[in-house]
Amino acid sequence: MSDASYSERPIEGEASLGDYFALLKPRVMSLVVFTALVGLLAAPISVHPIVAFASILFVAIGAGASGALNMWWDADIDQVMSRTAKRPIPAGKVTPDEAMTLGVALSGFSVIMLALSANVLAAGLLAFTIFFYAVVYSMWLKRSTPQNIVIGGAAGAFPPVIGWVIATGSMSVEAWLMFALIFVWTPPHFWALALFMKSDYDDAGVPMLTVTHGRKTTRNHILAYTVILAFLAIGAGFTSIGGPVYLAAAVTLNILFLRGAWKIWRRDETAALADDYAVEKSFFRLSLLYLFLHFGAILAEAALRPFGLGGWG
Repeated sequence: MSDASYSERPIEGEASLGDYFALLKPRVMSLVVFTALVGLLAAPISVHPIVAFASILFVAIGAGASGALNMWWDADIDQVMSRTAKRPIPAGKVTPDEAMTLGVALSGFSVIMLALSANVLAAGLLAFTIFFYAVVYSMWLKRSTPQNIVIGGAAGAFPPVIGWVIATGSMSVEAWLMFALIFVWTPPHFWALALFMKSDYDDAGVPMLTVTHGRKTTRNHILAYTVILAFLAIGAGFTSIGGPVYLAAAVTLNILFLRGAWKIWRRDETAALADDYAVEKSFFRLSLLYLFLHFGAILAEAALRPFGLGGWG
């Protein structure tokens, strides 16, 4: 990243509180909060509501911190891509230095406070997650390899593990199953986006799979990862975090997701251009619902368990 083009640009008026909040990537933060909360509530040990609230709040702040650091580092390519051109830094609302300072300050605050409210292991995982997203993914993988979103997806997969560790103070197979669900979901989710964002990644020089290996290869990868994801997601239904409610949701969602991936696989660019990537956009929207409903089903199983209704008895 080069800050020169930004440090020389005038800031268009004073930044509002909303501009600074936008640096934290609130939509991503909401997914982090939800999956971390599910991990906490699905754990076999209950947590005092005040401790749970404070801990999830600090996880959210940590997620926001990594978002600010990502926007600081990616300000140059954010300016080029239509999807990100209105973010606070390329829009001239916030300077890169302000974003970096906010990200570093919130990172330290969130990790220290999570250690105090929950435990050191949870805080360590949060620190590693921030580092992985800001440094390993943003500074290294994103601009150097088409596997950027595959490996980098680990950053978004850690929150349920952190939630589980907040409750139990340790890690388990169940926590890593939730991690794997997000980790394997991430590539087809973002590759579908890359297909219909057309030239954005080319223009920004980001080696997304669509750029380095072409759209047909990307479609092949989407189908392959979706098949693996279906086995993983349905298999989780037979573990301690699953049960009849989860299994019903997983089977239904994965049939729909496989159907969408199959449609994408069969397409060529001529057909995609003809309907403005309608199939790819539909699959991307479904992918958002897919993850939310899987974790919602895990949460439902956890809520039913005290009444002897959740799980497999």
